[in-house]
Amino acid sequence: MNDQESFRTKILISFGATAAQMEELLVYNQTVFNHDILTYPVKFPLIPEPHVATWEEYAIAAKDIGVFEVLKQRLVQFQFPIIEGISQTEAYQSANRRGVAVNEMAEATGLVLQEPEKLQLKLHQSLAGTIPVLLTGNRNDFVSLVQALTKRNEPQLVPASMGACIVSGFNNWDRIRQYRQQWEAENSVNSSQSGWLAEFQRLIPQKQLYQDKFIILSDGCYSNVSASDMGLEEGEWQRLSLTIRLEHECTHYFTRRLFNSMRNNIFDELIADYRGIVAATGDYRADWFLRFLGLESFPNYREGGRLQNYRGKPSLSDIAFQILQALVKSAAENLQHFHAKNASKLTDINIQPLMLMTLTYLTLEELASVEAHFRIQQILDRQIFNFVGDLNPFIHSPVIQN
Repeated sequence: MNDQESFRTKILISFGATAAQMEELLVYNQTVFNHDILTYPVKFPLIPEPHVATWEEYAIAAKDIGVFEVLKQRLVQFQFPIIEGISQTEAYQSANRRGVAVNEMAEATGLVLQEPEKLQLKLHQSLAGTIPVLLTGNRNDFVSLVQALTKRNEPQLVPASMGACIVSGFNNWDRIRQYRQQWEAENSVNSSQSGWLAEFQRLIPQKQLYQDKFIILSDGCYSNVSASDMGLEEGEWQRLSLTIRLEHECTHYFTRRLFNSMRNNIFDELIADYRGIVAATGDYRADWFLRFLGLESFPNYREGGRLQNYRGKPSLSDIAFQILQALVKSAAENLQHFHAKNASKLTDINIQPLMLMTLTYLTLEELASVEAHFRIQQILDRQIFNFVGDLNPFIHSPVIQN
């Protein structure tokens, strides 16, 4: 057992975990952020990934015919309706797995949105670089987009507390078609079907040439929490909700690009909500985060809160889940305390990405411990030194490059 695991074990014992519950939580809360792949120097925001150029083309075309019409022409999933069992049909599989044109497919009747004219495509500049964002003005349309683009057009349940998702590893057959057209133009002598099949095999390992990442957003209340529950006016809460939701998803993109990790885990959610709340308000509010999760009346849990979406696979036992709730509450309050004491530094645009990086080096148990402030500070100081060259980030040149 290494030092970190030994410390985590002591914290879990202090929170009342038995040996069985400790085993569950040590596995669930194990950090998987791969810091070994990070190479210096890193300049923020990161440069855009290759797929962004294609989505910029979509955005330009959408100015003439609208976002929905453009994506119906370009993305296979927009050419099929949401129907149970459709992903098992030969037509759907041939279109999605082999890129077969849908022109003659009876099943390809098109995706149906209630208010397609409200669909927007934005290219958002995040700390992790530019990322395409699909924003819907209709809750049912948001659900349809999530089902089409992440559930293979199957009518699978989308929780009411879910108002956004980031899509990663999306096979974009439109980019593959564009690649083929360019390849044929450059290889006119040997552009036979067999020649293309050989080239396609060479293309497959180069996922950056055909796999996309983008965000789907709704414009509703964040975590399905009403404005009245937040003590805010409707318009103000909707504005804040959109910022929190967008920056939350961009934080998942941040950890994916830097550390190759983006999990359905409460610690990832804590980091992402930290960034979202700070971006929206300038401060971190632990009480907001706990309300989003359903823990506003801790130790009572509100059924339907977001926390149950992150119970793990296999699911945590009831007692382990209760201990997780206590850990989350303590961690959020410790994070609020640290942010409040260091607010002037943490609102500096150059330090914001370093704070996110700092949190990825910790575990939920460490952040929930009485040593949280010391551990955060120690790692943050190291990040500032690595990126800026001194423990005073205001003396040296900024790491943010425009």
